[in-house]
Amino acid sequence: MIIGPLAWDEARKVRGVQIIDSQKGTVEIHNGDERDVVDHLVAQYERLFGRTSREACREAVGSMIADLPSDQVPSSLKAS
Repeated sequence: MIIGPLAWDEARKVRGVQIIDSQKGTVEIHNGDERDVVDHLVAQYERLFGRTSREACREAVGSMIADLPSDQVPSSLKAS
């Protein structure tokens, strides 16, 4: 209940991220390289929530990026 609204507020601060419906989790990425926008979003979360948030982001999208070629995966979501 606390992190959810804060996370949406932080996402709104990232240039290129457009929240369509936070209840359904619908987001669009505009203005530039999608990988860069995702990297900025992950960095924004890390500034607020700490280093653990980077790992949480990786886990959250793991199944979605599993089949992507390495050069299409944002650097912030690659295993360290």
